[in-house]
Amino acid sequence: MDRRITADQVTSPLEDVVDEALTARATVDEHGTVTGRSGGAEQLLGYSSAQILGRPAAALLADEATARDLPPVAQLPRWHGRLALRHRDGHHLETKVLAHHRTPDHGTREWLLLSALTGRLPQPDDETLVSWSFTQSPCCALALYDTGLRLRRANEAMERSVALTEDDMRGLRVPEIVDNEAGELAEQDMLRVLATGEPQYRENYLRAAGETREHAWSVFLAPLRDREGRIHGVCLSAHDMTEQYWARKRLQLIAEAGKRIGSTLDVTRTAQELADVAVPALADFISVDLLASLDDVQEPPPGAVATDGSLALRRIAHRSVHPGVPEAAVDQGGVDEYPKGSPPVECLRLGRAVLHQVTEPAITEWIARDPVRAARVRDFGVHSVMTVPLSARGTTLGVAVFVRHRHPDPFQQDDLVLAEELVARAAVCIDNARRYTRERGTTVTLQRSLLPQRLPEQAAVDVASRYLPAGAQPGVGGDWFDVIPLSGARVGLVVGDVVGHGIHASATMGRLRTAVRTLADIDLPPDELLTHLDDLVARLSTEAEGTGRPAKEPETGDVGATCLYAVYDPVSPVARSPGRGIRCRPW
Repeated sequence: MDRRITADQVTSPLEDVVDEALTARATVDEHGTVTGRSGGAEQLLGYSSAQILGRPAAALLADEATARDLPPVAQLPRWHGRLALRHRDGHHLETKVLAHHRTPDHGTREWLLLSALTGRLPQPDDETLVSWSFTQSPCCALALYDTGLRLRRANEAMERSVALTEDDMRGLRVPEIVDNEAGELAEQDMLRVLATGEPQYRENYLRAAGETREHAWSVFLAPLRDREGRIHGVCLSAHDMTEQYWARKRLQLIAEAGKRIGSTLDVTRTAQELADVAVPALADFISVDLLASLDDVQEPPPGAVATDGSLALRRIAHRSVHPGVPEAAVDQGGVDEYPKGSPPVECLRLGRAVLHQVTEPAITEWIARDPVRAARVRDFGVHSVMTVPLSARGTTLGVAVFVRHRHPDPFQQDDLVLAEELVARAAVCIDNARRYTRERGTTVTLQRSLLPQRLPEQAAVDVASRYLPAGAQPGVGGDWFDVIPLSGARVGLVVGDVVGHGIHASATMGRLRTAVRTLADIDLPPDELLTHLDDLVARLSTEAEGTGRPAKEPETGDVGATCLYAVYDPVSPVARSPGRGIRCRPW
């Protein structure tokens, strides 16, 4: 039955469009008892509800069936086939049945049996519907080619994808329609389809005429066969996978950023890693600037930058698709003053990422006052800009600016989200590096101040020393040395090391150095001096376990150290140390 749906029926209730009576429905429980039926079921078999409900479903079969005759459907989620049924008036009828094995809301498993009362035979207008479905298919671009690989038919989506009508393309080959490598590859795949009879698949990336954005296409080529299996042509089906393609690329970029950003505890290196990840995958040029005020402030205030005027920003990294970064208006390491209302300042003031087209007033007014940047925009054809604040742990550190000029597509909202993700990862790493650098500088200063500023002059010995940390990565710890003048021209020589790194190790080192000098001043023998020093370390360890440390302190509560103490007597001349010769005493 042909029914036309008018515009005012699109939002009509379902019952105004669908005639439920045209489907016979019945439910059967797990014991084979009929538990429900529709009006269509009564129309099909002639039984009323009173006559059928509660009866075995097997009683409706035309012939009595044994368990051996029934299909093994108990464990299936669905069954379909033909059943011979008995009408109420006694005649037999064969009908197609679709049965769903389901669990309704009441929780009891049952079978839902369905059989169409109309539309079971092909209709005269079916071929028209098939033709419409081909030409109007919204999900893929379709084209039909004969065995000579000449186009015979193309649907509307294919016409849009190549910006040509079906009449324009009819009789042409694929490489004549698509004049690039993708067309040549598609025709090679068509040859394989004709030779093997097997479908072929390929992904293509091309830009349609009149478009600036490249599309990703998932292309299927399949043989068109008659009933005897002879091939009469090839069907080309192309699905536009552009959004999925770019989503996959964004995920890949985020994964790459996780591997590449933050490989060291160096601020400049980390910022450069962000720039290297972003160009050229996301932008044609990127600059990473930190607030110049961070040079003088130990801990910046939390939140967005509070400013009613200009801001000074220090360039710590940038990168371009062009060698030498010619787009940069500021040299790396240089400081530039950004005026009020400029995109970087507004981004920091608002505390969120902002997307701009170069024609917007925010850009035009800024570069109108900056001839250098205006020349860069003009010379390179900059058309799209994103500004993203560098924020970590609630503190704003600076801003990253992403620029496109060679890439024809302007930044989209998805690009802004991706940029925020990349910058957020980099900001945490930059903040970690900044805190580490600050703490290491404090630790180095403390340690240097606790070490001898100059060695005392000794008549009996010549002493030279050099302190050189093993490397930046482990951090500065509690290593120390000392030269202590003693009575009788003797000299105490000390080398020690406190376990661990950081300020706590340096402070502990200072206490132990002071203790060694005090004990040496009262002229204790090396064995006794180290015994007293051992007791001091034990007390320090007990104090550390009792008071605890801040969560951010990496060391444990235990205090450990290693010390070498020797006394050189120029009269003997012998260097005395605990035990025989010189040894280290560990705790």
